[in-house]
Amino acid sequence: MSATPQVRVRFAPSPTGPLHIGGVRTALYNYLFARRHGGAFILRIEDTDQSRYVPGAEAYILEALDWLGISPDEGPATGGPFGPYRQSERKSLYWSFAEKLLDAGHAYYAFDTEEELEDMRQKLLKSGQKAAAYNSITRHSMKNSLTLPQAEVQARIRNGEPYVVRIKIPRNEEVKVYDLIRGVVVVNSSTLDDKVLFKSDGMPTYHLANVADDYLMKITHVIRGEEWLPSAPLHVLLYKYLGLEAVMPAFAHLPLILKPEGHGKLSKRDGDRLGFPVFPLNWKDPATGELSAGYRETGWLPMAVLNFLALLGWHPEEGRDIFSLDELIEKFDLSRISKAGAKFDLEKAKWINRQYLAALPPEKLAQELRTQARHAGIEADEAYCLKVVELVRERLNFLTEIWQEARIFFVAPDPLPTEALQSRLKPETPALLNEVLQALARLEVFDSASIDSILHETLARHQQKPAALLPVLRLLLAGSLAGPAVSDMMQVLGKEEVLKRLKKFEVWREKV
Repeated sequence: MSATPQVRVRFAPSPTGPLHIGGVRTALYNYLFARRHGGAFILRIEDTDQSRYVPGAEAYILEALDWLGISPDEGPATGGPFGPYRQSERKSLYWSFAEKLLDAGHAYYAFDTEEELEDMRQKLLKSGQKAAAYNSITRHSMKNSLTLPQAEVQARIRNGEPYVVRIKIPRNEEVKVYDLIRGVVVVNSSTLDDKVLFKSDGMPTYHLANVADDYLMKITHVIRGEEWLPSAPLHVLLYKYLGLEAVMPAFAHLPLILKPEGHGKLSKRDGDRLGFPVFPLNWKDPATGELSAGYRETGWLPMAVLNFLALLGWHPEEGRDIFSLDELIEKFDLSRISKAGAKFDLEKAKWINRQYLAALPPEKLAQELRTQARHAGIEADEAYCLKVVELVRERLNFLTEIWQEARIFFVAPDPLPTEALQSRLKPETPALLNEVLQALARLEVFDSASIDSILHETLARHQQKPAALLPVLRLLLAGSLAGPAVSDMMQVLGKEEVLKRLKKFEVWREKV
């Protein structure tokens, strides 16, 4: 009895631009499946279409996977036993597969020019055909090795006349695709066209290269987006015609990630419209110079991105939303992936990011605060930063917000917010503020409990509500009405800085 083959999956993007978040989810599901079954996760760069190649795209893909912590076991950067891992470097491997199909009568040479192909399409459309295709019917009226004498075919090839190799799709046959998510998908071959397998530039198309490489790299499971489901019957036929049915991988076609409204595939335009990234990292278009925001630079944590992407289409048994990477690996199961599209929920994604930020060690947040303070021209003390982050961490949606929230602890509001102060100022406020100022100056232990006592006792003594004092205190200390509790803010700022900021009230009153 033969041993069960090691699970081997691949993520196979084309370097035609930045990696979309949907592609990241595909990579993640492949990674989780490989780790769950003790297998290998392979990165293969599918760059057979050199006309669409974008400089920097491959490096971007590698950097994105590395940032997310799901780097491949084999790939262009790491190598491996089944390389090379760029299809453009595997060119010499593909012709033997096309030749085998030609010899068996499952493929044929086609010499049609672009003008002849367009003429055929126009004639079909004028005759009422909904889709003009090169197929089991139209191929008999075209210029190919099925209609030309063999001697002429060989002469054309010897003379260097451009040609493509097309698969010969049978007419009116059922093709069954067994999908691990969708079950059995049955397609009639009459709906398929004779796809080009080898182009006139000597490069294979995606279809032939994909099947050949999955076979040569011993891929056991093909986990990819549902946009590839219409191509699956063609791939099944290729495995059959190449005599590779016994080693054909299992297929799993993932549901689309939908717009937040739930209709249509999530696009960059949706992200721009609603203010969130659709790429893992910043991307600068080399052609236009346009900069698109990435999750990393916007302040998302990599594990938060993986966590909310995992939940877009996959449903764990228990009603949880927060998982470590090890927990995702342990629980991931293709049988729990939905057939229906998954609506992108920005608020839930932000909530998940907040949970990860709240769980970060204070030291890491303090380090990030020091870095952002340095960018603002301030050298911050580490111990002081630790105190600050404990106050602001609960208010963070993104890591990039830490300086925005913490700035008040390093820079006093200047100028003071005149309009806000005037709107909150009550007749009794100046006297209350002066009394608090004197009491704070006498404090020997400047902590939040002692400060709270002063504030409450002062208000009680004058039979005043907090609104007569606290909003103005907050505006003097922070320049806004948002932020941590006033007493906590004062404790971290320290006695000297608090007195300095509160004394600016009289100066402000004289000016206004």
